[in-house]
Amino acid sequence: MRKIIVLTFLTLDGVMQAPGGPKEDTSGDFKFGGWTAPYFDEFMGGVMGEQMGKPFDLLLGRKTYDIFAGYWPQHADQPGAAPLNNATKYVASNSLTNPMWQNTVVLHGDVAQEVRTLKQGEGKDLQVHGSSNFIQTLLKNDLVDELWLKTFPLTLGSGKKLFAEGTIPAAFTLIDSKISPKGVIVASYKRVGEVKTGSM
Repeated sequence: MRKIIVLTFLTLDGVMQAPGGPKEDTSGDFKFGGWTAPYFDEFMGGVMGEQMGKPFDLLLGRKTYDIFAGYWPQHADQPGAAPLNNATKYVASNSLTNPMWQNTVVLHGDVAQEVRTLKQGEGKDLQVHGSSNFIQTLLKNDLVDELWLKTFPLTLGSGKKLFAEGTIPAAFTLIDSKISPKGVIVASYKRVGEVKTGSM
């Protein structure tokens, strides 16, 4: 069985939109693209190198797929390019018919069921990068096994959020944590069951 692991950069108020650059995703008149840049250092590079150094395939929403497919095949010499270019890319889309990025598989129709089938099969773990809208489908259908989060010390007030309309009550346990010299909290969580309540 394969795990689905969501790797996300997010702000203190949960925004995950356009962490990498000003033009990455300006939808909703988002003006803060590239908000991770001042905090990215050797420590964060090491974290990403470690997490993307494990064998994985990609599970992506269409918008993130288009961003990645328009960049990584043309920048194969950049750090991090080889694992992304070599991975099998599973993309949720009802309109993509002729993907140009090598090793792309299109998921269409009942995407949640297609993902369940993927999880039940043999293969590498499935990493989800970006894909804020698609993540809502994964969360709503309880398909996420682990969250590998990097929480940056800033708030943006508006923008696409990790925990939005797809969020269901769910319990997680912390499996790893560290803090960068610039104050980024790197924490990984594993899905462990139902929410428990009680009295204090």
